[in-house]
Amino acid sequence: MRENKQRSSLFRKKPIASDGDNSSALKRALGPLDLTTLGVGAIIGTGIFVLTGVAAATYAGPGLVLSFLLAGIICAFAALCYSEFASSIPASGSAYTYSYTAFGEVIAWILGWDLILEYGFASAAVASGWSGYFQTLLSGFGLELPHALTSAFSPEKGTYFDLTAAVITLIITFLLTRGVKEAARANGIMVAIKIIVVLIFIGVGVFYVEPTNWQPFLPFGISGVTAGAATVFFAYIGFDAVSTAAEEVKQPQRDLPIGIIASLAICTVLYIVVSLILTGIVPYNMLNVSDPVAFAFEFVQLKGLSWIVSLGAIAGITTVLLVMMYGQTRLLYSMSRDGLLSPVFSKVSGKSQTPAVGTWVAGIIVALFSGFISLGHLAELTNIGTLFAFAVVSLGIIVLRKNNPDLKRGFRVPLVPLIPILSALGCVYLMTRLAALTWITFFAWLIIGLIIYFAYGRHYSHLNPARGISSAFRAKDK
Repeated sequence: MRENKQRSSLFRKKPIASDGDNSSALKRALGPLDLTTLGVGAIIGTGIFVLTGVAAATYAGPGLVLSFLLAGIICAFAALCYSEFASSIPASGSAYTYSYTAFGEVIAWILGWDLILEYGFASAAVASGWSGYFQTLLSGFGLELPHALTSAFSPEKGTYFDLTAAVITLIITFLLTRGVKEAARANGIMVAIKIIVVLIFIGVGVFYVEPTNWQPFLPFGISGVTAGAATVFFAYIGFDAVSTAAEEVKQPQRDLPIGIIASLAICTVLYIVVSLILTGIVPYNMLNVSDPVAFAFEFVQLKGLSWIVSLGAIAGITTVLLVMMYGQTRLLYSMSRDGLLSPVFSKVSGKSQTPAVGTWVAGIIVALFSGFISLGHLAELTNIGTLFAFAVVSLGIIVLRKNNPDLKRGFRVPLVPLIPILSALGCVYLMTRLAALTWITFFAWLIIGLIIYFAYGRHYSHLNPARGISSAFRAKDK
């Protein structure tokens, strides 16, 4: 009897918030255009300006276009599932909140802990990539930082801390504490800059394409395409961060699906076109560089445009960092508000109506990670965390349809359960293409998370009757 009670407490579900609940302490200031630029800001960055070259040279060759297409299709299925959840449960927290209502608390904790890994390490990885481009830009003006402060901790290389990665992280943290509308406005400006740069590359680069560079099209075979898809999946991470803004959206049931689907569609088209032109300009085996898009213009003697691309890359990567850190802080806010994490993360500033203290705590931790840990180690863990979250959210649609058939939905996934199942299977397949060390580290992270849950979260949860929380809390979330 006691075992059954303990088991049921692990799977206690949070009541579904209604669309009419305006009790959030966060300010509702975002519309569909803000959400679309937020999504594009998160998606287009390191993937298009860095990963395209590495993936083409080491995995897929010119077949990289198929890698982006495969990853994009799997993401599209997941995006449909996210859109239904976002329109049905307009609350902060993304996959964490969705799984709390569909599967129960312990699964929600696992997803939340997993997303902390995704957003935190992705933010640190992006900051590290930003630092590389920024230092290249500085060198063009004859300026250089002390070697010890140019990269992550690596005594054999003489580097100990990536100063610029840590500084940009703290600057973004400050911007996020000023207010969501201000952050969205800055994001919109930088998104416009990088879209213009990408369009310049497409418009100019198409005239320098040599079709012979596309031969052979699949130098590494189909396995190279699928391995490339698992690698460039990092390029699509970010559209899910749109759903973390649910409590700051004016009309979440309508606007969230628009923002999620529109941002993913725009970015998928741009990725496919850019990868096709990039491998058409430069032979794929020469693209294993840190700045492949800029390198392509240098390859055809267009150094002036190469500098413009570098500037656009800095703006592009900055927006990714901004949205990733935004998603991280709103996830921590939601988990803290539910009692699973310290109250410090859900304390909202009266002036800016943002979780300012929690934002600074998260920002400082990310700054330390970005300063001390290399880009490669950080990026390896981000993909597996995201794919795991996407798979669980996809299956959650099937559960929610069965358990809550009458729930008001602003958007409905077509062909259920087929599309959610295809989405989950696609995500799991890409997970199997990742390295064994990545799996080991991922499981170690989940075990640490479960220890924290059983030591703290389970007891302090607002759904724990032993805490003596009044029914007003649950009524508020209904």
